[in-house]
Amino acid sequence: MFTIKKFTSVQALLLFGLLMGVFIIYPNIAQIPWDIPRLVQSGGTDGAAMQVPVHTTNIQHVCFESLTGYWFFFIFRYLFFSVTIWALLLINIKKIKQPVFVRRIFLTAIVTALAYGLYILISLSIKKHIDCFTIHLLFQFVVACVLCVLIGYARALYSVQREKELEIERLKRETLQSRCDALANQINPHFFFNSLNGLTYLVRSDDKERTLEFVNKLSNVFRFILQSDKKGLVTLSEELNFLDSFRYLLEVRFADKLTFDIRVDESATAMKLPVLSLLPLVDNAVVHNAIDSEHKIRMVIATHSDSDSGETVLTVSNPIYPKLEKPVTNGTGLTNLSARFQLMVHKDIRIEQTDETFTVILPLT
Repeated sequence: MFTIKKFTSVQALLLFGLLMGVFIIYPNIAQIPWDIPRLVQSGGTDGAAMQVPVHTTNIQHVCFESLTGYWFFFIFRYLFFSVTIWALLLINIKKIKQPVFVRRIFLTAIVTALAYGLYILISLSIKKHIDCFTIHLLFQFVVACVLCVLIGYARALYSVQREKELEIERLKRETLQSRCDALANQINPHFFFNSLNGLTYLVRSDDKERTLEFVNKLSNVFRFILQSDKKGLVTLSEELNFLDSFRYLLEVRFADKLTFDIRVDESATAMKLPVLSLLPLVDNAVVHNAIDSEHKIRMVIATHSDSDSGETVLTVSNPIYPKLEKPVTNGTGLTNLSARFQLMVHKDIRIEQTDETFTVILPLT
């Protein structure tokens, strides 16, 4: 998989330097078709045409030496620019990591000037290939300097932006964790109070088996809630196991007035969703609806293929029986659930409401 880290490794920068070396000396490459015939016609000399007769064998020998020297210096020029660019990239990417443009261009210019001076010394030592005092050569070094500065500066800006994005992501996750903790803390007090009432009822009815079952289910619910701060995404199977314990407590509390109809495909149980996704939906149905003999709630939890995206989704629906008095709530249950899905699954939940039914559609991943 391609990453910016692999792109800026020492080996990758060396390869990039070799490619940029071709770009920098492209004018010299384009000049080859004119340089070779000129060398051959001049009899192998770099000066004016010879004025005195010279033996043909000697001319061919000098021409061969001249062409060899030409190609040797051409390869040297290419490798010199490639290594120079590689060194400049290392300085701009590995050495200077902050987007400080003035310091970057100053240091790069100094290194480029030193490289230019070294190139002059080497060129002067090869008498037949002196091209060190041309505007064309100076322009090549300037272009290499500017390109390396711009690449390094762009890489630094990208790194800073990436760090900011990671920081924002970390803060979002911390906020999400705080919301999960707040949700668990919010559920614990009133749910524990209602559960104790249900337990009291069972104890008074002297139903030992149901009382033990109630205590086991209650411990499972609290264990799952207390461990939720260590979990992000859980499988649908885990969430349904939690719901199995949770709904038992509610069914004891409301007798046969609150029932659950679960229709989940076996193939979807391994799919994931944020932890405690079903709890606020069930709690929302209990808090906002009148549940009695005349208003029985039957919650339907089912998986199916979404008609729009074709992806598997989980729907949670319940009939609407509004209470005479509006319940006092903070109204953050569905808001927090939506935020957790956006952050952890990168998908939105959908809410569909009619006069008779309230439905929430949860995407699975």
